[in-house]
Amino acid sequence: MTEQLHPLAPHHMPFFITAPNETDVLLWGTGLFLIAAVLWVGTLYWRLHSLPERMAHGSQKLQFEIVAVLGLISLFTHNHLFWIAGLLLALIDIPDFGTPLRSIAGSVERIAGATPEAPETETEPLIEASPGRNPVAASPSASKEEVRGHA
Repeated sequence: MTEQLHPLAPHHMPFFITAPNETDVLLWGTGLFLIAAVLWVGTLYWRLHSLPERMAHGSQKLQFEIVAVLGLISLFTHNHLFWIAGLLLALIDIPDFGTPLRSIAGSVERIAGATPEAPETETEPLIEASPGRNPVAASPSASKEEVRGHA
């Protein structure tokens, strides 16, 4: 019993149709391309998502930590407003107010006498300088080099 092809049926099949029990090359190629594309887009997404953190890495520690927390919040809540806030915060250089304020506070403490520069000990009495007397030479703990340098 021989079956005849219908006269309107094509006599050859296109390349993307496989014969029974053969490997579908187009399916495998598309699958591998899809996996590679998902990995590439995921990597691009992670690089873009970590952009504010990488920008704020060289800044102050507090600013970097705030930007990192905003990035994590935006990652887990899918709220892009936190990412934009982190990006803007990473772009802005926050001035260092702490160092000058600590310097001012230290100077005010020294002026007020709250923290003396060198605490006096009871073993070495403080000898005041008189016009004809060298205070270093009069000190009992002065070395010979100090006495020669001041004389």
